[in-house]
Amino acid sequence: MANRLADSLSPYLLQHADNPVDWWEWGDEAFEEARRRDVPLLLSVGYAACHWCHVMAHESFEDEEVAAAVNPRYVAVKVDREERPDVDAVYMAATTALTGHGGWPMTCLLTPDGDPFFAGTYLPRAQLLSLLDSASEVWRTQRERVLESGAHVAARLREVTGPPAPAAVDAAACDTAARRLRAAYDDARGGFGGAPKFPPSMVLEFLLRHHARTGSSDALAMVRGTCEAMGRGGMYDQLGGGFARYSVDADWVVPHFEKMLYDNALLLRVYAHLWRTTGDALARRVAEETADFLLRDLRTPEGGFASALDADTVVDGHSHEGLTYAWTPAQLDEVLGPEDGSRAAALLEVTDEGTFEHGSSTLQLRRDPDDPQWWGAVRERLLTAREERPQPSRDDKVVTAWNGLAVAALADAGAILQRVDLVEAAATTAAFVLRTQDVEGTLRRTSRGGVVGSSPAVLDDHGDLAEGLLALHQATGDAHWAEAAVTLLDRSLERFVDGNGVVHDTANDAPALFSRPAGRSDNAEPSGAAALAGALLTASALTGSTRHRTAATDVLAACGAVAAQDPRFAGWSLAVAEAALAGPLQVAVVGEGPVADELVRVVRASSSPGLVLVHGMPDTPGIPLLADRPLVDGGPAAYVCRGFVCDRPVTTPEALLAALRS
Repeated sequence: MANRLADSLSPYLLQHADNPVDWWEWGDEAFEEARRRDVPLLLSVGYAACHWCHVMAHESFEDEEVAAAVNPRYVAVKVDREERPDVDAVYMAATTALTGHGGWPMTCLLTPDGDPFFAGTYLPRAQLLSLLDSASEVWRTQRERVLESGAHVAARLREVTGPPAPAAVDAAACDTAARRLRAAYDDARGGFGGAPKFPPSMVLEFLLRHHARTGSSDALAMVRGTCEAMGRGGMYDQLGGGFARYSVDADWVVPHFEKMLYDNALLLRVYAHLWRTTGDALARRVAEETADFLLRDLRTPEGGFASALDADTVVDGHSHEGLTYAWTPAQLDEVLGPEDGSRAAALLEVTDEGTFEHGSSTLQLRRDPDDPQWWGAVRERLLTAREERPQPSRDDKVVTAWNGLAVAALADAGAILQRVDLVEAAATTAAFVLRTQDVEGTLRRTSRGGVVGSSPAVLDDHGDLAEGLLALHQATGDAHWAEAAVTLLDRSLERFVDGNGVVHDTANDAPALFSRPAGRSDNAEPSGAAALAGALLTASALTGSTRHRTAATDVLAACGAVAAQDPRFAGWSLAVAEAALAGPLQVAVVGEGPVADELVRVVRASSSPGLVLVHGMPDTPGIPLLADRPLVDGGPAAYVCRGFVCDRPVTTPEALLAALRS
């Protein structure tokens, strides 16, 4: 018999709808039930693409004995961390504080007031049963001690997780961050640190912008080395395009196979920007293939983008991580024949011993094939054969923030690579998200199948979506997208900033948790504050609004302490700082036709981090930078302005290039 999760929109919660554990969704009703029954809550947090979440579900939550230990003595609450990042953030802080590490699935025990008195991650079945028995006995016999402990943990976490004091992210801070990243850089393998290795997407964007502003060869070398290592390794899907979540080893060989929308959106943008800077063929190929992966495998029928492809493939009721993607030499021979199979095995590092499990290998492309035409045909044949294998599940909920990142990446990459289809896809997604997930002036976090969820949007939803809309405005010249972005930003400043000027991840009227999250560190995606700062800065450059630039400076300063402490967790705020230092560089191209198109191409080839571009006819309504910008002698012209002070208009690509470089 299905439990309460059967009506959820979350694919992760729906995976647990038939568990014997009597799950509740997060909300007041669950806490009221705990108070009515006078029992603690068992909180389990995970997400649909998480391998170890599946393991714990099969071992424990599908088990009748575990259900018999939970149901009479606890109110069990299941949370999709992607749907409720605020809940995940506050209890992950507790888990990390109490255990020294975090991860998913996250398992916590809470008082009926929501205070945590136990926190952990994956628990094997026997350990979970032992915990349930001992905690229930302690709750029954030592209630006051448990309540005091939970209240103390909550109070202490409120003290230590409060936002740090503001600190300017200035040129000196950016220079210091670049030097510290150089010291942590893995010269042999690319990236930073050892295993496991995560794609440092936002750090790479910072380093690209730092190179553009300062000319730092070290910064560019770190980006090129890391992007080549990732793009040639097994973490990148050499057949279908797109990146897995991370590499379990330091050489980018064996991934954790889940493929997340946010990783691929951020990396698409990085590789497109790297190609713009260097002309590297590998960077362009990876950018195009990653964009194609997004459109082919993550696009939803409604026009949004699904959250992820699962790490596991289910066969006969059993989950197998990586089964869809790994190959043996014999499997290559079966698809390609002995001659091409052997040649492909040598090219793709597929060995008899294997680099993955059971003698299989992930596919790597450590060198360019000597016959690109042959490789293109082989790649298609292997991808076709792979599509006939059992496929990983898709988490098809549409997350506002991640779709905002995808809109920004597709609009930006489409403009840079001159792929109109990518810009059109970005526009379709932006229209869908605004139409579906902006409900009566209040943004929601998710939708699924065109049905909007009830979870409120958090700060990064607003910042990332505004970032995407502003990129789309620059790619299309459509004023509607900029107007929608500014509306979102104004709402953010009104709803997420408290009376003391502190920016929070949850809105002022959001349901209270035991602490109000105000994250400043990037994790797999930009922090809400960094995302908001970046969008505010771009909006100010496009509109000339000093109010938005002042707000951007204030919000950016809120991230300064993290940038100084460890730049690996402040990549996006440092990238925003580079844009602030280099800009605003505003370029307005007026006119139509081939000459105007060539002027626009010249601007898009510039890697200046502070540059914004608008194009259209003079005095187009809703685009301030086109106001009072006439044609020159009846023909197209470009107006280049620095810090809101404009040069004389130029009419040729050569003159525009010189003006941008001066």
